Amino acid sequence: MNVTASPSDRLRHLLVCLAAGALAGCTIIPGNQSYSHRDESEVRLPVQQGDQLAPANVRIRPITPELIIDLFKAARPPVGDGTSSARAVTRDDPRYTGDNPRTVPDYRLGPGDIISVIVWDHPELTIPAGSFRTAEQAGTVVTENGTIYFPYAGVIKVQGKTTSEVREILSAKLSKFIEKIQLDVRMVAFRSQQVYVVGEVARPGIQQVTDIPMTVLDAVNRAGGFTAEADFSRVLLTRRGTTYLVDIQAMYDYGLTERNPLLEQGDIVNVADRSYNKVFVLGEIGKPGSLVMNKKRSTLAEALSDAGYINQSTSDPRWIYVMRGNSDTPELFHLDARLPDAMLLADRFPLRPRDIIYVDAAPIVRWQRVISNMLPTATMLDVTSQTQYPLFGGRQ
Repeated sequence: MNVTASPSDRLRHLLVCLAAGALAGCTIIPGNQSYSHRDESEVRLPVQQGDQLAPANVRIRPITPELIIDLFKAARPPVGDGTSSARAVTRDDPRYTGDNPRTVPDYRLGPGDIISVIVWDHPELTIPAGSFRTAEQAGTVVTENGTIYFPYAGVIKVQGKTTSEVREILSAKLSKFIEKIQLDVRMVAFRSQQVYVVGEVARPGIQQVTDIPMTVLDAVNRAGGFTAEADFSRVLLTRRGTTYLVDIQAMYDYGLTERNPLLEQGDIVNVADRSYNKVFVLGEIGKPGSLVMNKKRSTLAEALSDAGYINQSTSDPRWIYVMRGNSDTPELFHLDARLPDAMLLADRFPLRPRDIIYVDAAPIVRWQRVISNMLPTATMLDVTSQTQYPLFGGRQ
């Protein structure tokens, strides 16, 4: 005897079948795949192998006290983000180490500079136009072709020379006309050399290079200092077509004054903003999204706290991951935070820009999401199965 199943029985049977299918292959449900119980990444990542990048799986390292100790031992003063082609300007040029002040280059004259030539006991040569003119008005301007004219000495090429070298040249030429000549050459106005300071500074613009050596930090201070959005560790110095990375934050934190290079004619100092210094907090978190690090100083615990902390009702605190791909070899870290004490490790784990923090979902939550995705389909099929079609004699 055939027994017709009731609609509730049909729905129950349908749900059982769907549940069995979900248990057998629930990875077909979007967002259901777990990151738990992994020793290495399932996705192959670009890893530096020798001189080239190659795809490979990356081992997941547990966050332990030993790992944090190793990180502190291996920590070095930051030199940038590791992805820029820029390099420290002080690496290959000993002039810019700042250790030996005698290596500081002297100012060399160029077109537009104004110098003052003083010949003692000969005011007719020193101030031929009168004593009521300013030093700049009475000075000698270097012409566009890099020369000056001085009485009895004629036209002299001074471009690229220091004031001491110009004094020696003039003394040699005027000694033919003046016995026991006493002569001095002084700078009046610096106008031939300049650098450009742009980006996140208070007053971007042109800075004149003078006989007082100007470093990157000096130029920033002359431009009014950093703005609130400046990234102290990403100051880009462009010189003769090559861009270098200057880390002023390392100067402040570690006293690395050798990373404060001297500027030259035509240099461009660009202070980058701190929008690059972001970390991303995803998964079962209160407020998923990106966070901007303050001077690249943040820990895993701070990032979780700023993002609203982990969701107590949906997260699995055993599986908190930090994914770091901003290096030659990507790194993945795992924290088991089932006990509150484990967050002390998170407070000592330093983050880097572009780190991704992921908090996995609890198994029961993933199951509930599977059911919630299947239930609308099951309900629709049940309703459809109970529909009467009058055209076919009321048959379904």
